[in-house]
Amino acid sequence: MTSSTGRSLLELIGGADERGLAAAGLACLDRCLPLLAPERAEVLRPVWAAVARGGGAAWAEAVAKARVELDGAGGGDADAGGVVGLVRAMLDAVPAEWAEEPLRAWAERCSTVALAVHRLYDVNEDGPLHAGELRRQLAVLDTVAHGPTGLRRARELSTEGGRVLRAVVSRRARTA
Repeated sequence: MTSSTGRSLLELIGGADERGLAAAGLACLDRCLPLLAPERAEVLRPVWAAVARGGGAAWAEAVAKARVELDGAGGGDADAGGVVGLVRAMLDAVPAEWAEEPLRAWAERCSTVALAVHRLYDVNEDGPLHAGELRRQLAVLDTVAHGPTGLRRARELSTEGGRVLRAVVSRRARTA
């Protein structure tokens, strides 16, 4: 699958600047956060605001605050080595430094983990949940490439994706 510009996910991540990389990683984490802390949907809002401001000290401060607020979230879950553990690892790996290389490594890892998490909850290996996550990742990278105005759309895509994943997990829990 490719973006509206015909570029692959890897190409888009490879060509993104710091803001795009931070938004891409944060969007993946945001969509998966309901698995770790369903009651804390807005905890990443200050981190999104830091991305809009261009990172730096605001980024490091917002990341540190989010980690504190989410400390222990999902800790009582028996799945700690599974899906919850994967989401926790995404959160723990957020780089405090606003620099291209650590942000790129984190964005790549978050992309891989988010796709894997969605695949685990899908009806088959490349089902609609996984395909939807891939489309959202491509759309986020496309929109943030247009500058700060694309961040609002990226956050909307993340919110939508989080709702979809939450609904799937809820439906699966009811039928299990």
